[in-house]
This record gives sequence, C-alpha cells and structure tokens, in this order.
Amino acid sequence: MSTTPEIPAELTRLRASIDNLDAALVHLLAERFRCTQQVGVLKATVGLPPSDPAREEQQMSRLRELAAEAGLDPVFAEKFLGFIIAEVIRNHGTIAQRATIPDA
Repeated sequence: MSTTPEIPAELTRLRASIDNLDAALVHLLAERFRCTQQVGVLKATVGLPPSDPAREEQQMSRLRELAAEAGLDPVFAEKFLGFIIAEVIRNHGTIAQRATIPDA
C-alpha cells in the first residue's frame, strides 16, 4: 500500500499565495470589463467603431514595456492583452449592434 507523501508547508503557503493572486486577477479583470463596457456604450452613442487600432497598439507597446520592467515575458504579456482586447472589441461590436437596432 503506497502512502501519499506529505505536502511541505512551503508548498501549501505558495499555493495559497497563488490562489489569492488568481482571485485578485479575476476581480481586476471584472473591473476592467466594467470600464470597457462603459467605453463601448459611449462609442456606440457617438458613433465610433468598436476597434481603435492606434489605441490598441499604444496599449500593446505600453504593456510590453511594463512586462519587461516587471521581469515578465513581453511576448506572453502581449498574448494575454491581445486576448483581452479581442474580447473587448467583440463586446463593443455587440453593444454597437444593439444601439443600431430600433426599439420594438
């Protein structure tokens, strides 16, 4: 009969830290999406397109710099932000589409 090795206290502590950081990331992403939702409504109201390539590139450049300063792989950070931006643009498109549908 094999026994499961005891989990070191340090591993338990590190995992707890990771769990806390994951929770913080989820809450930060939720707050970011609340803000971008407001941006999408404003863009739809004034007739701006869902995507702003110049702003997106500015954000990517800024994030690459921040990642490098923080010791995080800039390519990973760019992929991560790219995923988020794609979802924001999709949401903005949905908001814009709803804004152009007349009330029934």
